[in-house]
Formats: sequence, C-alpha cells, structure tokens
Amino acid sequence: MIQVKLELDQMFSFISKDQLLEYDKHIVSAYRKIYNKTGAGNDFLGWVDLPSAITEQEIASLEAHAAELRKKSEVFVVIGIGGSYLGARAVIETMTHHFSALNDGGNNPHIVYAGQHISEDYLADLLDILDKKEYSLAVISKSGTTTEPAIAFRVLKAHLEKKYGLEEARKRIVAITDKSRGALKQLADNEGYVSYVVPDDVGGRYSVLTPVGLLPIAVAGINIRELIEGARKMEAMSRAVQKIHGNPIAWYASARQALYNSGKTVEVMVNYEPRLFYFTEWFKQLYGESEGKENKGIFPAGVGFTTDLHSMGQYIQEGLRILFETVISVENPKREMLVPEADTDLDQLNYIAGKRLSEVNHKAEQGTTLAHVDGGVPNIRIVIPEINADTIGQLIYFFEMGCALSGYMLGVNPFDQPGVEAYKKNMFALLGKKGFEAQTAELQARIKQ
Repeated sequence: MIQVKLELDQMFSFISKDQLLEYDKHIVSAYRKIYNKTGAGNDFLGWVDLPSAITEQEIASLEAHAAELRKKSEVFVVIGIGGSYLGARAVIETMTHHFSALNDGGNNPHIVYAGQHISEDYLADLLDILDKKEYSLAVISKSGTTTEPAIAFRVLKAHLEKKYGLEEARKRIVAITDKSRGALKQLADNEGYVSYVVPDDVGGRYSVLTPVGLLPIAVAGINIRELIEGARKMEAMSRAVQKIHGNPIAWYASARQALYNSGKTVEVMVNYEPRLFYFTEWFKQLYGESEGKENKGIFPAGVGFTTDLHSMGQYIQEGLRILFETVISVENPKREMLVPEADTDLDQLNYIAGKRLSEVNHKAEQGTTLAHVDGGVPNIRIVIPEINADTIGQLIYFFEMGCALSGYMLGVNPFDQPGVEAYKKNMFALLGKKGFEAQTAELQARIKQ
C-alpha cells in the first residue's frame, strides 16, 4: 500500500487544476522515454527497476556481510562523495537515534563519513577517533580516482594497515566500484578486498538502492528489506499508472513544471523533523545535478522548520516571489512527549500544557503554510504517516522517478552532469597534474588578478 500522500490544495490558488492537467500529455511522453529507453541518457536507466530486480540472494549476502562488519566495528567509515554517500546518509539519519554517538548500549557501529570534501582538519579529527576505536570502512567510487574520496581512502588505508597489519586491514575494507575496470577495481582485486558492483547503468545520485547505499544502511542496523519493499511498492504504482490521474509522482512532476513555467524557479524543500536534514541534502543533489543544465532548471534549496523560520523565514515570507515550497510532513513521531504545566507560567506556555510536542509542531506547520501562501509562496505537501524503512523507501523512489519525469519535461538529460567537470579541470591544472600544464599559467594569472 502506498503511504505517501500528495496535497496540492495550497498550490491551486497559483496554478489551477485544469492548468495542471494540461501537462498530462507531457507526463505520458516522459514515461514512454523512460520505459522504452528512447530519451536522452537512456543508458542510465538501471535504477528504474532496481527495487523489483534485486534478488533474495543479493539481499541475504548484504545482510550477512553487514552483520560481520558490525561485530568487528565500533565505527564504520563510509568514503564517498555526492551520490556515493548522500543516499546512505539520508536513510541512516532518518532512522537512528539523534544522539547515537552518545547513546550507549546500541549494538550497531556509529556510521561516519569521509571523502565528501577535502578538509584537512576533519580528516585529522577523524583519525583521532579511529586511533581509539575498532573500525572498518567502505570506499565507494566507480573509478577510484575521484579526488576527494581517493585522498580519504589513501589516508585511511594507510591508517588501517598501520593499526591492524596488512592482512587484517584487507578484511576491514570493502570496495564498492565498477564491475570490471578502474583503479579501485584493480586495487580491490590485487588486495583481495570484498567488493560490490556499482551497476554501469545507474548513476551515483540514483544509486541508494544498490550496494552503494544498501551495505552502509545494513551495517547501521536498518532493515534493508523493508526499505526495498517500500521502493518496490512505489515502483509498481508508477509502472501501472503512467499518467497524472492516480499517480502522485506524476502530479508532483507536473506541479513543479507548471510552477517553473509561471516564474517559480526555486524549490525549497521543508521539513519539520531534523531526522530529514540529510534526506533534504540528498534531494538537493538529485534534482540540482539532474535539472541544472543548458541554463534551465529549478534551483533546489532546503530548510528545517521551525529552526530556519528564525533565519530564512523572513526571506521566504517577503523576498523575491520566485519560490515555492515542498513540505515533507510526518504525521506521527516515534516518541511521545507532553508540554509540562508550570506553577508560575512566566513563559506563558500553560495554554499548551498537556499537549504533545508533535501537535505544537503540526500547528506551526499549518500556520507557516498559510502565512507563506498568503505571502505569494505556493505550497506542495507530501505526507507520510511516520518515518520508517518502508515510507523512506517509498519516498526515495517517489523523488527519483519524479526527477526523471521532471528532467524530460524540462527538455534536458536528467542523467548526466557535464558541468561538474569544470571545477575538476581547473583544480587539476592548479595542482600541477600531468596533462593539464597548458592551463596552469593561465589560471594562475587569473587568480593573481
């Protein structure tokens, strides 16, 4: 049963339902490109049937290996950048204790991340912790030569080998990489690391339901079967209903495109639960890297309310009217806590004494939505009953397919990322990498100016 509900009531004062239904033919066309593999980037559509294609044997193997890694690890390091770590982190942080690093008594290792930037202090601080902890790691890279994770892996591999010796270090390293080529694949074969495949037809930002995401998620103690089953439900719905009526993904993609065509060029994802912070970060990469091409695309941003109402709230309420909001609303929290009554009521909160904090949070959401709509900000609301593996799996597939539909409706290839290479070429030249010498002098001169 699909538990993700889409509500567009607070958008229809900006875009009418009839206007939205005019996009149905574009949805049908986009679906044909996806399922017939006739659109741009059709060699990267392996994610479409990942939930239904994964086998019992593959799931059981991941679970068994994750159990072994949990036994020997107080800390598990995930080395990757972009889609190689964001999907796993998004899922893990939705379903672990907010203060897992301080919450004693758990049987699962603390998951930490490296290779997502080049901060010297961060990596040095991480080594301070790993000196004192039993740990293992997964290095995730199709090529093995992406600068940020390659540097982190070089450092952590040396640390592991010094701490445990060569043989034991090899047992604590997992490589998730290309099936047959690349530097990391060659190293994994030479060293005898346990390795998993990043499918050739799945791009990094769509890879959370491959071993890229599933292994770290399983190591964190999260039920990957339920996650996959949630995604499988959304996949089945999407395949069965390839039009707007009856398909919340299609409604969402159409709403985004209609708002974009009306001048709303920034989508602000809003959550009222801090567990969803990294889910928002994953969303930002998925949509930003997929749509931002050819001087087109909706800019994906994110806020956490009510925190950011005290910082970004002013701009959203009264700034440039180029925004729309997509709110992920969670009906039921995991825990229950009441507002206590106070004898003095100096803070004037006795009027909500005895209410659950979640009720206060929901009223804040409702009041904010109405204020922002009145201020000219359309609102899309995506509702889930609770945060669990099943609903998060549904949301993952919802946004992945929504992104593919949106990209094709926009007229871009939603599966490449040519613009990402520009900074890399400049960085390589400035660092003196062989083959980039011709650019070095020019770039150094521009910097001096």
